[in-house]
Amino acid sequence: MATNLGWNLDNSYARLPAVLFDPSAAADFPQPKLVIANDALARELGLDLSRAGADELAAIFSGQSVPAGATPIAQAYAGHQYGHFTMLGDGRALVLGEQLTPGGARVDIQFKGSGETRYSRRGDGRAALGPMLREYLVSEAMHALGIPSTRSLAVVATGETISRPGPKRGGGARARRGEPHPRGHLPVRGGARGCRGVAGAGGSRDSSA
Repeated sequence: MATNLGWNLDNSYARLPAVLFDPSAAADFPQPKLVIANDALARELGLDLSRAGADELAAIFSGQSVPAGATPIAQAYAGHQYGHFTMLGDGRALVLGEQLTPGGARVDIQFKGSGETRYSRRGDGRAALGPMLREYLVSEAMHALGIPSTRSLAVVATGETISRPGPKRGGGARARRGEPHPRGHLPVRGGARGCRGVAGAGGSRDSSA
């Protein structure tokens, strides 16, 4: 069991009808290493990262060590993709739970790049380290500019080599927080591509969309 960093998790999604989610778990990663952690955001969430060392934080934020009270799930959703209505779901993301903060807010804690889920289709559920770091930087820049967005709590190198158009060294997993949100799939004009959208309180945008 992971060190209690101050988690105060609820799992309202996991109490919804079973068709809306699938219980899941992160993939096994050989050598997760903490790359960056957002101490300021952690404090806002009521978490004290100093209670654990870097190795344990890497295990927590890559899904290898699950905090007490967490019920990891992949969310299902539906929408239009490639011009057709499609049943979809989180193919490389897990909702760990909803952290109830000292300020009374309820925020999702989600892992991205944590491995395959029921909804991965032919994807591997992984993410490269470079894009995860880019999303960390962009989400914090959006926050500093006053643009509501998901925010990054940590980025972990998984120790894997993943294949995209070419091999990418150092697979990455990102732990992020966001307002509780419905999932949707929005068509790009012309219907040639699908663009994933995340809607949250205050019209928040997902910096990774």
